[in-house]
Amino acid sequence: MTPHSPRSADRVALRLSLLVAGLLTGFVWTLASCAPQQDEPVLALVNGRAITQTEFDLRWEELSQATRARYEKDGGKRRFLDELITRELLMQEARHQGLDQNDAIRDKAQRYKEQLILDELLKDKLKAKVELSKAELDAYYEKHAHQLLAPLKVHVYQMLVGNLPAAKDLKKQVDSGGDFAKFAQRYSIDDKTKAKGGDLGPYRKGLLHPDVDAVVQTLKIGVISDPIKTDAGYYLVKVTPLDPELIQADLAVRERLRQELLAEKRRQQFEDVIADIRAKATVRLADASRYITEDMGKH
Repeated sequence: MTPHSPRSADRVALRLSLLVAGLLTGFVWTLASCAPQQDEPVLALVNGRAITQTEFDLRWEELSQATRARYEKDGGKRRFLDELITRELLMQEARHQGLDQNDAIRDKAQRYKEQLILDELLKDKLKAKVELSKAELDAYYEKHAHQLLAPLKVHVYQMLVGNLPAAKDLKKQVDSGGDFAKFAQRYSIDDKTKAKGGDLGPYRKGLLHPDVDAVVQTLKIGVISDPIKTDAGYYLVKVTPLDPELIQADLAVRERLRQELLAEKRRQQFEDVIADIRAKATVRLADASRYITEDMGKH
């Protein structure tokens, strides 16, 4: 056998070293792949089922701000975790009883899922914010003026007498400290307000004779008007500040009407979306639909 040269022996040793290094590298990678992966934090084990940090955070974020604030005042996240544990125990018991396989529950879950999908669709379709212009709101208020106080927020009192001298004399006496209401009860010939001391209530559009209305628009609080000549006789009127509670009630009515108009515009927006979708669709009623029509005709 021919003896190997030193250089040949070195080459053999090098190849053996590379082979061993490759085997070791492969062994290390094998160990790394077989090693257990780092699991996410587990907050609780409920009969072996883990409630993870990710699940907890997700459910916590799903809470409304108000609900989260209540938890933070009473037990915080620890209490919420206890409730998640209770929920999991209940779910496990439900599965044990086979409720997760119940057809009726599955049908309800499917309908709920469909509703969520529809809600998401409409949220996207109706994402344009509905707003009211001042002109729209004013027109709506005008349409419901009978429910509202007029811009002139005063309480109106009047008395009607048959001639100018009597009207002047009554004005003089009231200006000197006389009681307007008592004079109206005694001397007014207006049957509608006489018994109430001339009290007409809060000012409203159309409340007064046009000639009287024009004077009231300029009349100062607590001042008795000069006699106002009309076909019916001579009027004396005065106005007083309106009760703050009536003003607040009027503001509440205005807000209710504003919300009504907003709701109407949202409904119209919804109907426009549906009309657009239907316009692109083909819908044919099947023969069975006649039973629905016939049934409606019975009512």
